[in-house]
Amino acid sequence: MTDKEPDNPLHNAERDFVALGIAAASIILLIGTGGSVVPQTIQAMLGYGDKPDMVLANALLLNVALIIFGWRRYRELTREIAERRRAEARAQVLASTDPLTGCLNRRAMFGETEAIRTRAAQRGEAVAYCMIDLDNFKQINDMHGHVHGDAVLVMLCERIRALLPREARLARLGGDEFAFVMPFPAGHPERIDDLAIRLFESFAEPIQLPEVTIDVTLSIGIAADHEPDGTIGLVVDASTLMHRADMALYHAKKQGRNRYFWFEPSMESELRFRHSLETGIRRGLSRGEFLPFYEQQIDVETGALVGFEMLARWRSPDFGLVSPDVFVPVAEEIGLISEMSERLMERAFADAREWHDSLTLSINISPVQLRDPWFAQRLLKMLVAANFPPRRLEIEITESCLHENIGLVRSMITSLRNQGVQIALDDFGTGYSSLEQLRNLPFDRIKIDRSFVAELREPSNRSHIVEAIVSLGRGLDLPLTAEGVEDEDILMALKRMGRLKAQGYLYGLPEDADAVRARLREAGQLVEQAGESAPSPIAVVGDAHRRQRGAQS
Repeated sequence: MTDKEPDNPLHNAERDFVALGIAAASIILLIGTGGSVVPQTIQAMLGYGDKPDMVLANALLLNVALIIFGWRRYRELTREIAERRRAEARAQVLASTDPLTGCLNRRAMFGETEAIRTRAAQRGEAVAYCMIDLDNFKQINDMHGHVHGDAVLVMLCERIRALLPREARLARLGGDEFAFVMPFPAGHPERIDDLAIRLFESFAEPIQLPEVTIDVTLSIGIAADHEPDGTIGLVVDASTLMHRADMALYHAKKQGRNRYFWFEPSMESELRFRHSLETGIRRGLSRGEFLPFYEQQIDVETGALVGFEMLARWRSPDFGLVSPDVFVPVAEEIGLISEMSERLMERAFADAREWHDSLTLSINISPVQLRDPWFAQRLLKMLVAANFPPRRLEIEITESCLHENIGLVRSMITSLRNQGVQIALDDFGTGYSSLEQLRNLPFDRIKIDRSFVAELREPSNRSHIVEAIVSLGRGLDLPLTAEGVEDEDILMALKRMGRLKAQGYLYGLPEDADAVRARLREAGQLVEQAGESAPSPIAVVGDAHRRQRGAQS
């Protein structure tokens, strides 16, 4: 081999021990030769003896040199071993801790949890595993940058560590997710409750950074290896504790964040159901199981059908007919809501193309879609592909969407209205929209939320809210639609308020495309019955442009 082999510390240590052995042998020889050479040398120096044997004298000097060499090599060996031990200790620390916060990492936390469980079991104590997650941490990074995000994580770690008892262990599991494990007296879970409450109190104060002040909230999930009364249930190892705490954390997030929950067996069933939903949604999307249903919209004054609102339904082979309240939030979280909505819109445009030209189609837009700057362009392309007139389409936007990116929403609304699409503000009164936004954003309609409409059954102070919204709509010259009309009392109250559109179960449940087609055929409101051919959407877009130019001139 021509390449130089790398030094191996073990081989170096072996060579050094040989050198130490040589030095030890030299000391023995020194004693032996020194006993003869030294007296002869002293006598020769005093002048009454012969000179010492030169061979023995040279051997003595060689022994001295070997002793010095061996001792120096031994000291170097000692220093090398000490340095190696320090390096191994540093490597072990780096392998078990998070470099940003100094907490344990996920791998080390598993071993520490098992060690604490073992010690706690010997003392008859229980163990709590608490998982902590920062709410909306991505927004902190997006708004203030990752440098400030890292500073928030460090401050979070410091505040948690300041409240933990000495025997607790704190870890950063990844991203903005932390966990701590600690023993507590069996049968006294209130000790952990008190600690969780103090954590929330600690983070009620904003985090002060040199350039910015950041408000943060926490969600916490807790699991224990004992039942609340202190009895030991099934054997719960570290992996099970972590999994259960994670399920409790997910439950806390789902319940609105900024709270904590202990693990309960029902959460496992809920999470299993959630997983089944996710799998079913992905499979159902590829199989075309998501269908548009249609709810009638009626002119309150005349009782005439004026249009439909599209509502999503999932006809699942496993779960039956599923309402959007169940699957839409899940689809948003797993990133499928845009694809799902666009497929439903394509089918709805094809269905509505068969209806009479006077009937409109209303579609709710997800907040996720409104964050997409290209949504308006894709929607217009779908209208052209379906040959559906934009003037017959009404897009519904909820109030909560207005505060996420008002500039993008305004641009999108303007772009769609320029092509003839109508824009409605949905669920009015339940969000945070202001009169300034109503005046500046180009809405074409206001929809009164069903929670206010329901109050019209029994006139009270709350029913005056609907009257105020109607007056506001008249003042801004905006037509109104009332949702949730479910009985004659509500309908009669709405009729006294003027001309509005209404929708609700009073007029029937939402129906699929076949049922709507049969209804319209009976009423003679299908295109084929009327002998109509709807105008090309391209021509309608051109008409919208001409109307806009005429208004500007």
